[in-house]
Amino acid sequence: MERIVIHSDLNNFYASVERVLRPELTGKPIAVCGSKEARRGIVLAKSEEAKRFGVKTGDTVWQAQKKCPNLICVPPHFDEYISYSRKVKAIYARYTDLIESYGIDECWLDLTHSTRIFPEFTPKFTEADGEKHFSDEYLRFLGDHIREEVKRELNITVSCGVSFNKVFAKLGSDLKKPDGTTVISYLNYPSVINALPVEDLLYVGKATTQKLRGMGLSTIGRLAAAEDGLLVKAFGKVGDTLLKYARGLDSDPVKHMDDKREYKSIGNSSTYPEDITEYSRIERLLYVLAESVAARLRESGQGLADTVHLWVRYADLSDFAIQKKVRHTALCGEIASHAFALFKANIQPPFKVRALGLTVSGFDNGASQLTLDETNGKYTKLEAVERCVDKIRKKHGFDKLQRGAVAQEPPAMRADIKSTHLIKPGNFTDPADNGGNS
Repeated sequence: MERIVIHSDLNNFYASVERVLRPELTGKPIAVCGSKEARRGIVLAKSEEAKRFGVKTGDTVWQAQKKCPNLICVPPHFDEYISYSRKVKAIYARYTDLIESYGIDECWLDLTHSTRIFPEFTPKFTEADGEKHFSDEYLRFLGDHIREEVKRELNITVSCGVSFNKVFAKLGSDLKKPDGTTVISYLNYPSVINALPVEDLLYVGKATTQKLRGMGLSTIGRLAAAEDGLLVKAFGKVGDTLLKYARGLDSDPVKHMDDKREYKSIGNSSTYPEDITEYSRIERLLYVLAESVAARLRESGQGLADTVHLWVRYADLSDFAIQKKVRHTALCGEIASHAFALFKANIQPPFKVRALGLTVSGFDNGASQLTLDETNGKYTKLEAVERCVDKIRKKHGFDKLQRGAVAQEPPAMRADIKSTHLIKPGNFTDPADNGGNS
């Protein structure tokens, strides 16, 4: 049976929630920004009014204010964003339990078997190729219905893409913003997508775009028409996947709302109030990041990781990144030690570090062979201790139990990075890039 897949994308989500909390901001150019004092002064989200002035996510505060002198900057309220994300998903759950999150503000829904919930609108079909297909009219009704429910109940808007697979549904939600529904159906998809630039296709990153354009494949239509062997030769197995996506052959199911997401990598980063110039402070701050990464890894159910990635941003805003293979682990201490060893081996004083990032990847999904430490019970005991710490912090607060390694870094001891950094899951690596997503 032909599927009905909706991709919902909450418009300017952080900024929209701020307006619900403070109605006086309605109609004004606003930006949700990190703390200038903590040197996290970048735009995290902006309203449509700010967007018209050219304000972009990732702009520094001063850049955004230069573009839009009347810009109102507000601090983020992550607890509220999480709360509203859950409220939106509760609305979706009235119609289906096939709800797959793609970050805090985006979801895929499978409504194929939910037509009975809409008695006021009987499904309509159109004959094509000797088969019955859901009509574009009916698919648009479903997208509009979802949008109106969210707007009426929560006073925030959502853009919906409605299609017969996840990739085209995501593409559709990007085409009509804010507060619009785009139907990319079995009947109309060539006319809707063939002329679109190839980078509009989900998971096609900058490096892949550059390579495809170099091959003369600048639009999705040209990619779809390419010879199979050409793409496989250029990208390996991923080339076959790209072809399937462009041709509308994506068969990836929408996961059940209770399913755990699969990650390619798990990581966090932090920007600091002053330049870090000492090894001892770098080590302590890497422990703070490792606390978050290890806890998120344990929660993810992905098992242990065998690769540690370190990212460093200097005071002059230049970057350095490196990674190394390690024995499979989910221990904070081991992850932090590997990251610090990478830092010391590659960065010599004097240095001025503005920000650090720590990521792990190469998950074993519980299938790793036991090491000698694990056989002797050492690893198992250490992991049990860390899980116990997770429970205590969840019940009594993050700052109630801290490692001695960060005792000389009071602000870091109170920095619950795990709870305040909301990161989209990385579930596809750009085949032409060297790094992973986090």
